[in-house]
Amino acid sequence: MTFLKNYTGTFADMIAMHNKWFARRPRASSFYKRRVCAKLTLAALLLLLLPTVGCDRLENAQPGAAPQVRLDKLTPLPARETVPEENLLKVAVAAILSPQGNVQSYRPLLDLLGDRMGKTVQLVQRRTYLEINDLLARGVVDLAFICTGAYMEGERQEIMSLLVVPQINGKTTYKALLIVSAGSEYASLEDLRGKSFAFTDPMSNTGYLCPVNELRKKGEQAETFFSSSIFTHSHERSIAAVMEGLVCCASVDNLVYENAKTRNSEIREKTRVIWESEEFGMPPVVVPKQIPPELKEKLLAFFLTIHEEQAGKTALGKLAIDRFVVPPEELYTRQ
Repeated sequence: MTFLKNYTGTFADMIAMHNKWFARRPRASSFYKRRVCAKLTLAALLLLLLPTVGCDRLENAQPGAAPQVRLDKLTPLPARETVPEENLLKVAVAAILSPQGNVQSYRPLLDLLGDRMGKTVQLVQRRTYLEINDLLARGVVDLAFICTGAYMEGERQEIMSLLVVPQINGKTTYKALLIVSAGSEYASLEDLRGKSFAFTDPMSNTGYLCPVNELRKKGEQAETFFSSSIFTHSHERSIAAVMEGLVCCASVDNLVYENAKTRNSEIREKTRVIWESEEFGMPPVVVPKQIPPELKEKLLAFFLTIHEEQAGKTALGKLAIDRFVVPPEELYTRQ
């Protein structure tokens, strides 16, 4: 592509050159033609795109003339602004929702957190709950919103400390739901024998551990009970998998499901619940074990008082949360 450096033709000229080359070489191999075609096509695309990313046009270009490009007169892009590490507050959010859903739902609350702490909040996301736990174990993040199952494992490994839990509709508990297509005939877990199933994550309490434990009570294993199973890595995706007919059933967080139904009438019309579990402790907010005590106290103060201001109520409303509270000691010991 070095010939482009001094190339001052138009896009039309590039296409014409492309056609002439093939006309002069009728016996060239198809593989060789494809290589040349790819190179010339890339060059043509560069001619189209470069005006939008800071390249100079010819100084004496006439009005109405076809645009021309000089690759030897590129304007460098502005340097990316970086925030000093000590001014960052790194917050991980497990993929209970989809990545897009996480950003949209948590951003107002995280913006308030950054303002209160006087730091720039960096949202950290990973595909699996295990990866979030690993970030906490290594002290890579300062705070994390995680699943109940991931917390139980992290507590066992002594890699994190419980900070607060959300209170929703006056409760600090939630449960698992088995959902199926509204038009299906399934009415119980037994009806799903030999059918396809969507789990959320291997560490998810409602999206994996709960249904697997229910099968074990019946002397069954998920690997042999279902004809096939998948991991979607978010409750929203599990709901979508049922709606779109990718699987016959999914186990999901009742809070995510109920909230999704209020926002999307199609979910109400296309899915229904055939089973629900007992109550479990709500997915908590945690910090790494090695967090400085003063930072932990500041974070705790923020979460316990954020509902008292209007901006905080609005941000919590995006997550359907009433407020954050210090959990009772027995909330997770009974699981």
